[in-house]
Amino acid sequence: MDNRPIGFLDSGVGGLTVVRELMRQLPHEEIVYIGDSARAPYGPRPAEQIREFTWQLVNFLLTKDVKMIVIACNTATAVVWEEIKEQLEIPVLGVVLPGSSAAIKSTSSGKIGVIGTPMTVKSDIYRQKIVDLAPQMQVTSLACPRFAPLVESNQMASSIAKKVVYESLAPLVGKVDTLILGCTHYPLLRGIIQNVMGPSVKLIDSGAETIRDVSVLLNYFQLNRSRDVSISQHRFYTTAGVATFKEIAENWLGQDLNVEHVKL
Repeated sequence: MDNRPIGFLDSGVGGLTVVRELMRQLPHEEIVYIGDSARAPYGPRPAEQIREFTWQLVNFLLTKDVKMIVIACNTATAVVWEEIKEQLEIPVLGVVLPGSSAAIKSTSSGKIGVIGTPMTVKSDIYRQKIVDLAPQMQVTSLACPRFAPLVESNQMASSIAKKVVYESLAPLVGKVDTLILGCTHYPLLRGIIQNVMGPSVKLIDSGAETIRDVSVLLNYFQLNRSRDVSISQHRFYTTAGVATFKEIAENWLGQDLNVEHVKL
């Protein structure tokens, strides 16, 4: 048993989609979350800057005595997950491999789409992981740089969001039977994405798939929280304004949250 919290990091609010899944699957675990909304989105940034920012978030979580870190950001996973995983003594999970595996299981045609930030798509990490696991798959990747800013500005339900999603996804419509939401911000636009792609296309939430791996690792390393110990309170930190983060987070997670501003 290990009663320390699990740390989550993201470029902003997107990683909350992963947190929601953890709360559903492992409700007795405690969460410390840091979202770097002041510098979001990471997708258009150069790799070296993404690496530097991600390490700052990791080091912040380490000060909170976390037992595991989930890099709940596809861009950061693509750029620096391998390096962080090798340097830390606690388990570190990224969101790419679980999403890739789930897409392979889901597809019947072998035609998989991946949408993500420009950096995630440029890294080609999803196609590489998928083809490593199943060489016969055909993977089409598409950068959707306008999606994450819509989510960060809390415009998920706006007519602008519908227009942006419709225009951005046009090249993939009718071409794939499975679509990986390769950015943890994207499940907050899930309803619109599903409408545009059509009901027969299976959407893969890479963040939600990651929590299955979290559960396996907690069991394997015997890190599960004791069910006899109550959770003090989940802690959420943002590098930007608390009000917008808190509104998005409380709407998405369905509970009152303790959110603090932090300067890195």
